[in-house]
Amino acid sequence: MEWAIASAAFLASAVEFVEAFTIVLVVGITINWRSSLVGALAAAVTLAVIVGTLGVALVKYVPLGDLRVFVGIILILFGLKWLKKAILRYSGLKALHDEEAIFEEKIAEVRARGGTIAPRIHPFGVALAYKAVLLEGLEVAFIVITFGSSIDATSGNGIGSAAIGAAIAGVLVILAGVLVKAPLTKVPENTLKFVVGIMLTSFGTFWAAEGFNYTWPLSDAFIPILAVIYLAASYLLVLFLRQQKQRQLALSKEQAMEEVRP
Repeated sequence: MEWAIASAAFLASAVEFVEAFTIVLVVGITINWRSSLVGALAAAVTLAVIVGTLGVALVKYVPLGDLRVFVGIILILFGLKWLKKAILRYSGLKALHDEEAIFEEKIAEVRARGGTIAPRIHPFGVALAYKAVLLEGLEVAFIVITFGSSIDATSGNGIGSAAIGAAIAGVLVILAGVLVKAPLTKVPENTLKFVVGIMLTSFGTFWAAEGFNYTWPLSDAFIPILAVIYLAASYLLVLFLRQQKQRQLALSKEQAMEEVRP
């Protein structure tokens, strides 16, 4: 079970780290790296305080059964949100998420505010980096706490496994960013979000049912079966939406041709 927790936390956290690193990179290039790093480090300290207080209290005082129900429902909603976006993108109903486009957009936004490369600490640059790292970091902390605290302590160190997965994701994203010195466009984020959406929904369904005292056949081994079920349903939904879009396009062409005809 611990390997599954670590893997899920790794994938989910990688998405958040990529998004946070993109903003930090924008601030470093368009303003200066001092402002970018100060904002990122300040956000990291804030996160440490939040997780060290609220995170421990959550795990220590909330009953495991109630926590599983709560976590399961939250993960289902969170996973379905990501899954919805991925399905719409694969079906062609929503534009693909482009990290490079976000990078260029943020650069334009910073320059529009008058941001320039300067050696001194720039308040706007610090605030932008701080906000990005804090928000994405809170999501990573949420992933680690919810994934880790939803298994019994006697079954292993869930939070430790989730934290290891998230830490590995963070280190790999930072190393990749330092090496390429560019937006991490090579990371297949859309596919990653689709996989994470499947995993979050599957784990959420499993844990929510366990919280209501339901005993799954095959125990933890049923989680991959849930993932396959959600994957098959998502694939069929993508095919259906693609067909619907093609029919709408064909109908629009026919109507346009009829209007052109004398």
